[in-house]
Amino acid sequence: MVRVLFLCVANSARSQMAEGLARHLLGDKAEVRSAGSRPTRVNPFAIGAMREIGIDITQQSSKSVDDIDPATVDVVITLCAEEVCPVFLGDAERLHWPLDDPDSRDPRLNDAQRIERFAQAREAIRARLTRWRAERFG
Repeated sequence: MVRVLFLCVANSARSQMAEGLARHLLGDKAEVRSAGSRPTRVNPFAIGAMREIGIDITQQSSKSVDDIDPATVDVVITLCAEEVCPVFLGDAERLHWPLDDPDSRDPRLNDAQRIERFAQAREAIRARLTRWRAERFG
């Protein structure tokens, strides 16, 4: 079993969706967690985007990368794009899947546009995870 950690800044959207998707797609092949450098809360739009595909992430919570023991992680996957990704010390394999934060603070966006941004991020993560699963586990 591979121990995977998804990282982004707030541990609110991208890494939370990645955690839920990885649990769903990898099953017992992986132990999956997520964290951030400045954790906040699980974004309601992330919860909604995952609910659309039948995955419930309401029991997940935002966690600090500082609380993760590096010895318990085999693979770190960072999802930051333009912001500075959290630093993670240790000998874990590192992958970087840059993805723009779907939680735009642009006041011109309406809820439908925000929902679409989260759905696009979810699908980008799902595609990366599906490829990684095939490469890693065959």
